[in-house]
Amino acid sequence: MSKIATNIRFLRQLKGLSQEQLADELKITRSRIGGYEEARNEPPIDLLIRLSEFFHIAIDALVRGDMRKTNIDGLMKIGKNRILFPILLDNDGNDMVELVPVKASAGYTRGYADPDYIEKLPQMKLPFLPTGKHRAFPIKGDSMPPIKEGSFVIAKFIERLEDVRLGHTYIVVTKEDGLTYKRVMAYHKKEGTYELHSDNKIYQPFKVKVSDILEIWEYTCSINMNEYQQDELNLDSIMNMLRGLKVEIAEIKKR
Repeated sequence: MSKIATNIRFLRQLKGLSQEQLADELKITRSRIGGYEEARNEPPIDLLIRLSEFFHIAIDALVRGDMRKTNIDGLMKIGKNRILFPILLDNDGNDMVELVPVKASAGYTRGYADPDYIEKLPQMKLPFLPTGKHRAFPIKGDSMPPIKEGSFVIAKFIERLEDVRLGHTYIVVTKEDGLTYKRVMAYHKKEGTYELHSDNKIYQPFKVKVSDILEIWEYTCSINMNEYQQDELNLDSIMNMLRGLKVEIAEIKKR
């Protein structure tokens, strides 16, 4: 059975609706709902949009994810309560920070809205982070000193592009370029573009279309992994460094 068929049935039952009641809500026949749930047919795009709005689940997640394996309460709500992508919670309901390894970063633009992809990422809990959804991204190149290649930037998800602050640094996820860490210096309203700058001035600024941006994450802190050998770069070594960072922060607060 296809994922969309399984998801429609699961979400309908989760809401305690019969096929006829869901059909009435969507203004279609009960037989169409039955056909979708039994994978005899697939809903057209206009109905996918209505299903997305009714269940508050993004179309990507409806089509590609398995809602049975997803903590529905742990999904981030965007705009009109639409869920853009999944987030992970631990058993106590605490938000987990997913770490995107270098190898997984190449597929991030395909998997960012897929619960299965996110679930397979390494996870860690960082109690000292400010409020908001955070994720850790690998940094390549030397365009943003003092952050070096091999480091990770922990960044906070920005729900609305209107909240982007000029002059601040962001992980910008686009369809064409994938993950990019740059400083957003200008917004060109007529062009519908952001102007991105590198702190290393040998790199030229460039523009990205707002319509091409899949996600944008604001810098919170970074993890410098350069003191570790390549074969030591694993989740345990990262966690050890973060525990040390937590102690340093605690000592600063005491002072």
